[in-house]
Amino acid sequence: MSLSGKRALVTGASGALGAAIAQRLARDGAHVLLHASSRPDAIAQLAATITAAGGTAECHVFDLRSDEATAAGCAAMLAGGAVQVIVNNAGVHDDAVLPGMRAEQWHKVIDVSLNGFFRVTQPLLLPMLRTRWGRILNISSVAALTGNRGQVNYAAAKGALNSATKALSLEVGSRGVTVNAIAPGIIASPMADASFDAAMVQQLVPLKRAGKPEEVAALAGFLASDEAAYITGQVISINGGMI
Repeated sequence: MSLSGKRALVTGASGALGAAIAQRLARDGAHVLLHASSRPDAIAQLAATITAAGGTAECHVFDLRSDEATAAGCAAMLAGGAVQVIVNNAGVHDDAVLPGMRAEQWHKVIDVSLNGFFRVTQPLLLPMLRTRWGRILNISSVAALTGNRGQVNYAAAKGALNSATKALSLEVGSRGVTVNAIAPGIIASPMADASFDAAMVQQLVPLKRAGKPEEVAALAGFLASDEAAYITGQVISINGGMI
């Protein structure tokens, strides 16, 4: 599945899932633009790993919560040419039951996942459309489909992302651009490992294990390829049978 000649952005590439997706896209031939906000060292190391494996990558550090910083970051990326694959992976969770949730917890989670999608995708979209080929992948969550106690903010952000995926797919489909969401379940990572112990995974997941970041990356690689050209407007679950 060749992405040779394509420039691919992965936001939140400093995390386990973003890093796996970036490595997959690089292996498929894309020149990968690695974004991070608070962990620039992590994407610098990831870029070195990708380069050592024969791929190409560059790093872009900016705060997705800032209109100005994200606009400047997108302008810097566009200076190298149109970005034809966008993986909106950056997200945070800050859990609390709603009666005890502080306003800043609500706003931070919405701002990164949902407003961050807008701040990045909107300025990159016209240059992508002019090439008449593009792939937009929004990383959602099983929490958006089933709900999850203590994550009303996170479920709201990811649920809105699912709806945005469907609406945007209608706007850009005629230009050869597909828009899909990937909704992972419990995926092995430092963040998930802190929230789900082995017994809970056994109880919640019919396949009796957490997913691997590489398994989600394989789905992202497929959806970014020409083989997935007739798939758009979908929210695709990868959760070991949880729903």
